[in-house]
Amino acid sequence: MRPRVLTSEMVLVAIAIVSGLLIVWMGYSDTGDVKLQIIAGIVFTLSSLAFIRLLMDPDSVRARQSDSVLRIASQTLRCTTDGLTQSAAQEICELLLPATAAIAVAITDREDILGYAGYTDGNSIQGRKIRTRATHLTLDDGITRILDSPEDIGLPHASRIKGAIIVPLYIGRDIRGTLKFYYRHSRQISQTQESMAVGFAELLSTQMAASALEEQTRLATSMELKALQAQINPHFLFNTINTIASLIRTDPAKARVLLRDFAVFYRRTLEDSADLIALEREVEQVQRYFSFEVARFGEGRLQLDLDIDPAVGTMMVPSFLVQPLVENSVRHAMPAEGRLTVRVSGHIEEGNVVIRISDDGVGMTDERRNTIMYPESSTGLGIAVKNVRDRMKGYFGADARMDIQSVLGEGTVVSFVLGRQSLDASVIEGTSCEVEPVELDRDAESIRPLAENDPAGYRALKTSLGD
Repeated sequence: MRPRVLTSEMVLVAIAIVSGLLIVWMGYSDTGDVKLQIIAGIVFTLSSLAFIRLLMDPDSVRARQSDSVLRIASQTLRCTTDGLTQSAAQEICELLLPATAAIAVAITDREDILGYAGYTDGNSIQGRKIRTRATHLTLDDGITRILDSPEDIGLPHASRIKGAIIVPLYIGRDIRGTLKFYYRHSRQISQTQESMAVGFAELLSTQMAASALEEQTRLATSMELKALQAQINPHFLFNTINTIASLIRTDPAKARVLLRDFAVFYRRTLEDSADLIALEREVEQVQRYFSFEVARFGEGRLQLDLDIDPAVGTMMVPSFLVQPLVENSVRHAMPAEGRLTVRVSGHIEEGNVVIRISDDGVGMTDERRNTIMYPESSTGLGIAVKNVRDRMKGYFGADARMDIQSVLGEGTVVSFVLGRQSLDASVIEGTSCEVEPVELDRDAESIRPLAENDPAGYRALKTSLGD
């Protein structure tokens, strides 16, 4: 659609200016025609009234407001392509300020001021910690606040800011920040200003959610490939096959059991690579993996302890949440001599679900621990700790956290702390979940392979193995 060269407003303004100049010229001219003056006055009056009416027309007002909002929406969308960063928040504040009657606009996350434009007393500066009480309250309860005094906002009485609108920013159900409009006088806070503030906040929340979704989609795709590549590792594959081959002569029964579990292990790896699975299923996969490493290194070198609360065992978690960390323990924490004990536990502690993977291995230095969240710290077998953390936050939200504690020479503890809401209330009551460790020293007839949980696959394995 081609832009219009002339609009109705422009034509009326031009007519009014010409007729007004004509009136002025004839007023100072001795030869002025009275009739022409009257006609020019009528034209000036009518064009002025028509212009005012056109400006005050509701459809025209709405059209201008819609045009302004759409332009701002387009510009903010460009700003938030990489998420709500400090630079994006600052640019958005500068875009919003001229569109409102506010003297200042601010955007925060849950802790800091990400962007600030307009009047400032020197404290409200980008990067500073949130200091107003009303902002903290909005972050806690998610309620939009219309405030008409500095005291209600949490500012000194002498502040030039006398009113404010504070609107929460959401991603899904999580409150991720606030959008704030500050006013010189509380009477400037009209219904229009409130509607604009809420509308801009919803617009920002939508753009933040879209950016987060795009990031999670990218991460999920990347993690699916990394999970498969990490789990189908040629070194692990060859080591396990060599271990089974060596057992065929010395302990055929154990070799057959390991071969069955090995087939199920890789089959489950492919099935679970992109899904949410029950924690108990993830722990079963950990047991399978650990049984291969025990067969390779010997029971005197490795031990797996499990302590999973029945309710926690039924909760849904991202696949490959626990197994990569157990693999990293086996590969990087095993001492030169003695036994490495890896413990996986899951309990409800102080209202939170806490999953821990700990070992009594070689541990790490504080410097190593502090840098382990970066992608480049992922080496060898397993998924980088940072990627595991990102997947956890992607599924359980920003409040979920992962903590790493390690003492050089004593061991490492990795903890996932998830909110109680992570548990599905419908499966907490009356649920039983018991994870039994695989025992490698039993004979083939007494061992019930975990593959029996998949009857069709188990029957096929029995047939192919001649059992």
